[in-house]
Amino acid sequence: MNRPSRPARSSRPSRLLACAVTAGVLLSAAACTGEAGGGRAAKGDGDGGPGHRAAASPATGQSPTASASASPALTDAQARAALINGADLGEQWSATQGGATWRDGLLKSTTAAADADPDCGRLLDGVYTEELLGEPKGVRAATGFDDADNQGQLHYQVAAYSQADVDAKLAWLKTLPAKCARFTATDVRGGRQSVQVAPVALPGTGDGREGLRLTITGTAADTDGDTPMLTLDVAAVRVGDHAVLVTNGGLAGAEEDATQRAVELGAPRLQDAIAGRASAQQPTRPPVESTRPPVQPVQPPAEPDDEADYEDG
Repeated sequence: MNRPSRPARSSRPSRLLACAVTAGVLLSAAACTGEAGGGRAAKGDGDGGPGHRAAASPATGQSPTASASASPALTDAQARAALINGADLGEQWSATQGGATWRDGLLKSTTAAADADPDCGRLLDGVYTEELLGEPKGVRAATGFDDADNQGQLHYQVAAYSQADVDAKLAWLKTLPAKCARFTATDVRGGRQSVQVAPVALPGTGDGREGLRLTITGTAADTDGDTPMLTLDVAAVRVGDHAVLVTNGGLAGAEEDATQRAVELGAPRLQDAIAGRASAQQPTRPPVESTRPPVQPVQPPAEPDDEADYEDG
């Protein structure tokens, strides 16, 4: 007896299952691709090595424009190319011969809760250690110069950071002239110091910037009977995921023009380095000649002219 033929099974469940499997494979592949890309970003490019970190992947929901604004990680060579040089500052500046004695004598100071806001102590610590913007998250390059006219020093560095971290630090620096306008600190010998903090205007370069001037006056006279006073300019400028940090000053004051030039030339030079191109930045104005008279060497007394004396006699 012939059995009635069974109705053909619908292929719809099979198609749905196949589609689900295919979608799952595609999602897994996409996730793996994203993870691999993130791993490469964390390591940096081939020249950068393990110390160079690229910007972190943008958070979910971030616009393509926001993610495109993240700057690539610099290599060591690019960071060094972003530094300024002595010719940018003026003829009285030369490569540094080491740390000035006033760094430990006046700048290495502490504050007590009764004498100052805790942020004032953090400011002194950050300026002394030259990590005012925090610990860099990647490459860092630094250079220094001595001012022959006033025994001053200018320290300049570029480093990789998080944009958010630098912006938070710049906002913090902006509050310090109000919090720390005047406060008392203690130097390493226990001497009391009077410290003043004031804002300093900077050229409008980079993505954000903040400048301060610190004046630190000791209370104990030195061997010459003078009260030591250190004036120090501090400038921080964000450029993408990187930043420039400048400290400049000395016992005879801070050459403000040098601070301005370091920022004016340094920030665009860092932008060029991030973009992977040679810097075309040149001084827009000649270095201002120092108004301080040069230090003249002491000349030995002239030997008497025996023949002239004989003729006169």
